[in-house]
Amino acid sequence: MQPGVQDRFNAFIAEKGLRRTVQRDAIIAAAFGTTEHYTAEELLAMARKIEPSVSRATVYRTLPLMVGCGVLKEMDFGKDHKIYDPNYNAHPHHNHLICVDCNKIVEFEDQHIELLEDCISKRLGFSPASKSLRIEASCDELRKHGACASRKL
Repeated sequence: MQPGVQDRFNAFIAEKGLRRTVQRDAIIAAAFGTTEHYTAEELLAMARKIEPSVSRATVYRTLPLMVGCGVLKEMDFGKDHKIYDPNYNAHPHHNHLICVDCNKIVEFEDQHIELLEDCISKRLGFSPASKSLRIEASCDELRKHGACASRKL
């Protein structure tokens, strides 16, 4: 788990008058025990491996708390569900490439893209408050070989 995540979350829920629970601790451990992006349902499955008593309702109530305190990033890639990014704190300037064939999400950082985003913003008379780049692309592996290791059937 990234340093400080648990403490930051605990301080945030304490400010809101909420309790630290075994279930919430399991959700935090699951959420930050991976570098992969996940849905709420995937987080539920991961948390239940740590603590079987974790409920769906607790996951769905805890996700907005993690997003609200700034330890987790919620992303909308135009699907029927949100995707959560546990790598946002460690790499706040990363971007995403999403395969439209297999839904694989690849993170990348590039100083040239960041400079270009800043230049475009300044040229148009803006100062960026936040930046996010998402590239949707087709899987070369699927096109070349007719199969993709990441594709879920």
